[in-house]
Amino acid sequence: MSAGKLDKSNAFNPVVLRARQTSLSLSPEKVRINTHGIEFYSPKAIKPYTEMSVEIESPRGGKRLRCDGVVVACLGNKHTGYSVTMVFTSITRSAQVKLDRFARLTDR
Repeated sequence: MSAGKLDKSNAFNPVVLRARQTSLSLSPEKVRINTHGIEFYSPKAIKPYTEMSVEIESPRGGKRLRCDGVVVACLGNKHTGYSVTMVFTSITRSAQVKLDRFARLTDR
């Protein structure tokens, strides 16, 4: 994913990702959001094609966005961590509008 940047503005609270056997609470510095998905660093490997839910909360108004997606790539190792790329699936129009706003906030 090349359309986003790492959020260094602290514009977001921790991002929570959940799958059946995995739950991660990630700091905003380890997350890159764009309009089609999310890229994040994980201490655990996550298999490609794993379906996950992402909950993103903005402190500006406390709005939450929940998106479902699928992991399309996981690169790295147990010593340095893993860079995970997830593409969102089945996004509603209102969720897409919120996601666009969130992505713009991280571009600063």
